[in-house]
Amino acid sequence: MILVTGGSGFIGSHLIDQLCARGEGVRCLLRRKNHRGLPPQAEPVFGDLVSGVGLEDALKGVDTVIHLAGVTKALAAGDYYAGNAGATENLGRAIAGSGIRLVHVSSLAAVGPNADGTPTLEDAEPHPLTHYGKSKLEGERIVRTLVPNAVIVRPPVVYGPRDRDVFRILKPLTQGIALQIGAGERWFSAIFVKDLVEGLITVARATSVCGRTYFLANATPVSWSELRAAAARIVGRKAQVLRVPSPFAYAAGYGAELWARVTGNPGIISREKVTEAQCPYWTCDTRRAAAELGFEARTSLDAGLAETLAWYREAGWLKY
Repeated sequence: MILVTGGSGFIGSHLIDQLCARGEGVRCLLRRKNHRGLPPQAEPVFGDLVSGVGLEDALKGVDTVIHLAGVTKALAAGDYYAGNAGATENLGRAIAGSGIRLVHVSSLAAVGPNADGTPTLEDAEPHPLTHYGKSKLEGERIVRTLVPNAVIVRPPVVYGPRDRDVFRILKPLTQGIALQIGAGERWFSAIFVKDLVEGLITVARATSVCGRTYFLANATPVSWSELRAAAARIVGRKAQVLRVPSPFAYAAGYGAELWARVTGNPGIISREKVTEAQCPYWTCDTRRAAAELGFEARTSLDAGLAETLAWYREAGWLKY
């Protein structure tokens, strides 16, 4: 039996679908308000990682946990640490000494960007820039203390059907606008969600691999120019680059934070996100995963974007 946390989210929903399609026994830890939409083969169990309520029941009969749940947007810095570190500590304490295998999904943000374009290795010294990245790194350190044999996976940018964050970047491109903060090219690693799910299942079933950390991503990084060009080919509309000076971008980020506090709904735009967006290199090295797991992300940018944009259009999110 595999327990998935965060199964109602973007990545988690794809993971649950694929596990059910393979006939795996799947249990999904959910808050009650998020219990709709699971495949009938998946068993819902209700609880809360931040408080620890429901964890004992959720772990009964489980041999593997894939921990995806976390906080990517927050109104206050403390929310990141509660959702990404405190919740992970509760899960780690519940698993510690039980023999349950843990796959902990972290982020490239826990390590931070690289300075010269050389893709970051798993053992590089972390220097996260934001509260999100710092809280994910704290979660990793907690896992290593409580469940030393756990496998940590650090995805970079994840895109695909159902995603709402990268959608906010792609939508202007399909409307002929490409926003860019400042000048200069930017490079980033990325992975199509279905490839990431394949990698997570590979890690979960690679029982001989213990205590390791892996970047799961396409081997070749992507530039923002390449992303714009790929989107243009798919939708048949070239995007005009609109450069936004850094001070204006930070002002917009601050305004978005104020609006989020008024509405109580955190958004993807913030001053920290502006800081991340200005880094020229967010790239990671995938050779360890290829050598030790035999995993390679096989979906090209064009193929992944085409499937993603087609889903957005069919769902009514985009018109082109």
